[in-house]
Amino acid sequence: MFRKDSKIIAIDFDGTIVEDKYPEIGKPLVFAFETLKKLQADGHRLILWTYRTGARLEEAVEFCRKNGIEFYAVNKSYPEEKFDELQTSRKIHADLFIDDRNFGGFPGWGVIYQNLYGSEEDIETILNRSKKSIFSKLFGK
Repeated sequence: MFRKDSKIIAIDFDGTIVEDKYPEIGKPLVFAFETLKKLQADGHRLILWTYRTGARLEEAVEFCRKNGIEFYAVNKSYPEEKFDELQTSRKIHADLFIDDRNFGGFPGWGVIYQNLYGSEEDIETILNRSKKSIFSKLFGK
């Protein structure tokens, strides 16, 4: 359910959800799918916003589906949007863009989670306890 305080979040695939192994699909980044599931559970609309097209795009969408993520839209602002290269810009409407090519690079899903939700304790309550040691090693806490 989309709440008034919910956001539309555009998320890149290669280098953001998975390791960048394009045109192949890399391994999921630590906490990527857990964070995406939490965002969806909290009512945010997730858009897959990627360079991929055609069969490579379908592979990415299916990979995410198998990992529990169904996107609100894929490479467009809303599901019903029709893309016409001559009349439509590839720029989409979103409140937040999560991408490995942003200024400073991709900080990791732990940092993104902390920025969106607050303290480290918050992430520990929703993530599998077996991953706590990985988080500790990554962030030294």
